[in-house]
Formats: sequence, C-alpha cells, structure tokens
Amino acid sequence: MADQVTASRKAALTARGGSAEAILTPAPAATRISLRAGADALPALSAALGVTLPTRPKTSASSGQRHALWIGPDEWLVIDESEADLLTAAASSGTLHSAVDISHRNVAVIVSGPGADVAINSGCPQDLSLAIFPVGGCSRTILGKAEIILFRTAEDQFRVECWRSFSPFVFGLLSEGAADAGH
Repeated sequence: MADQVTASRKAALTARGGSAEAILTPAPAATRISLRAGADALPALSAALGVTLPTRPKTSASSGQRHALWIGPDEWLVIDESEADLLTAAASSGTLHSAVDISHRNVAVIVSGPGADVAINSGCPQDLSLAIFPVGGCSRTILGKAEIILFRTAEDQFRVECWRSFSPFVFGLLSEGAADAGH
C-alpha cells in the first residue's frame, strides 16, 4: 500500500485590515465539513459530533469551538476551530449521511466592531439588524459576486466563510466596506 500524504494548509489571507469601526481579521485554521443527512440521522450525528444540528432556517448551534450552521433542509456546515477530525466523528454515528471535508477549500474572515454590519452590507443584501439576524444567525448568501456563508457570532462580530479562491476579492470588498463604515 502506498504511503498516505496529508496536505499542509497554507494561509490564504495573512493581513489584517479594516477601520476603527470594522476590523477585519483572517480567522485561524479550522476543520470544516459539508454535511448532508435526513432527519432520522440527526440525533445520532448530533451525538457523534458533540453539537446539536439545528433544524430551523438561519440558525446555528455551538458547543465550545464547534459550530453547526443550518444551510438547507438537509445540509449543514460544521466548523471546528480546534481542528478536530470531524469526518471521523461523523462516521462514528453509524447513520446514513454524506460528509465532505472542505477545510482546505474554505477560509474565513472575522469582521468585528460597531460597523461590522455596515462593512458586510457594502456587498451583501441581507438585513443584518439584530432583530432579523440575531447572534447565532447564519445563512448562505452573496458578498458582491462571491458566495459566502455568514455567521453572526456576537452582536458586533461576524464570521464570513468563503472559498479560498474568492478570499482576496471578499477581503478587498470587506476592506472597502470597513473604510466606508468609518464615515
């Protein structure tokens, strides 16, 4: 049998940016899986992953550094900031599901500060008011012409997940929005 080689992750974004109103910080490396499963598999998958998979649109659940974001009726993005092995955890559920490791495909930018929502709204059409998009809210949406997954982690902080290949565009657009948030 051939030796197994594991790819090493290189940071797609290294610079910080933004303004006093909206600070942009590349998120540290994280493990991510795109998870698809039927309703009957959710209890076992939730137990195996150590976080309850949410079942309502635009909601998430967190346990420590692990977050499960509802993306669609049978789809979740699971993020582990401690880089734990999510595929093995999901496989241990013993249920029918599909889990794809997208850790190297995605990167994230943390947008924080009193103007974080303004910076994001420079290219995203969603209403980011706390009443409509509360802490823990998440959705698949767009920023300019790039697909993102937006996750509100605090009243004045968001995690913007995007494909690595779009990260320079996303970071640039957020930088322009952050500059505008200061006006």
